[in-house]
Amino acid sequence: MQKQKDNPAGLKELANSPHKRSPESKEPKPVRILECSPEPGPAARQEWHLIVTELTSKGVLSFFDRGALAIYCNAYAQYFEAMEEVQKYGAMIKSPNGYPQQSPYLAVANKHADSMIRIASEFDFTPASRSRIFSYKLKSSLLLDAVNEPDDVTGW
Repeated sequence: MQKQKDNPAGLKELANSPHKRSPESKEPKPVRILECSPEPGPAARQEWHLIVTELTSKGVLSFFDRGALAIYCNAYAQYFEAMEEVQKYGAMIKSPNGYPQQSPYLAVANKHADSMIRIASEFDFTPASRSRIFSYKLKSSLLLDAVNEPDDVTGW
């Protein structure tokens, strides 16, 4: 007869159903807020705190999300910095030869916008990514407040 393989304690806890757990393991665990590293600027740090607060309240943030979240927040801050320059100088500038060309700030803004959208869909920040997870019923939707709405969107 083969000996059963021992799983790490964390996997054992995840594998056990809630009704089989001891009463002390059913108690809610304290929520740990991920701290932002000191490197990002003020705009990135502000976005970090907004996102971490929201994701922590929903119980969907993990320690392993730090890297992607830091990249998102930095892209967010750099996108808005680049867009300020686009507003200042315009989307089109004159090349050294006098021909019109796209502003390099616009290229930078577009690059960061692409990064933000990719990472945002991983964290379910976009409506399309949330629709793959959440019900379309308005009563369980995170997008709309359900106050006297019909049970489904076809009733509108």
